[in-house]
Amino acid sequence: MNKPMSNFDFNLMSFGFKFRDLFSPRENTLKEVGIKPGFHILDYGCGPGSYTIPAAQLVGKAGKVYALDIHLLAVQRVQSVAAKRNLTNIEAILSDGATGLPDESIDIVLLYDTFHNLNRPEEVLAELHRVLKPDGILSFNDHHMKEEQEIIAKLTCQGFFTLSVKGEKVYNFSKIH
Repeated sequence: MNKPMSNFDFNLMSFGFKFRDLFSPRENTLKEVGIKPGFHILDYGCGPGSYTIPAAQLVGKAGKVYALDIHLLAVQRVQSVAAKRNLTNIEAILSDGATGLPDESIDIVLLYDTFHNLNRPEEVLAELHRVLKPDGILSFNDHHMKEEQEIIAKLTCQGFFTLSVKGEKVYNFSKIH
């Protein structure tokens, strides 16, 4: 990923997300992904946890959500909200790329509004491919990118993923073996 944004910019973004999430709950986006109880999810570039928290509620106590971000405030915010809501199935990871997770251990990766900021997108896609289970899903959305031409081309060019479903809010890609 790029260098983390300033603390001021992160706090400003987080404040804006509170209003966005109030009028457009993240649960509506997650419905397009097919999250089930017991799933293990990686929220790559989790920010303040807009998707992490509802994903943790969807996977339940038998599931797990890994919330990864390059920004220390993001990791701290997710940990704080998880503690306040008694969500023990969330693990925050501070990283600029590598997840530290075992091979083929993740059912779904959420890669939302992060890809345009990556310095080494090819390395990140390789890492996400490594951690996804054989039938895993990479759920993608980045409003900074042009739809068909840019998103599909950039996510499929390495041969790691193929588009399986284009939903209303997200693109779901399947792992190629």
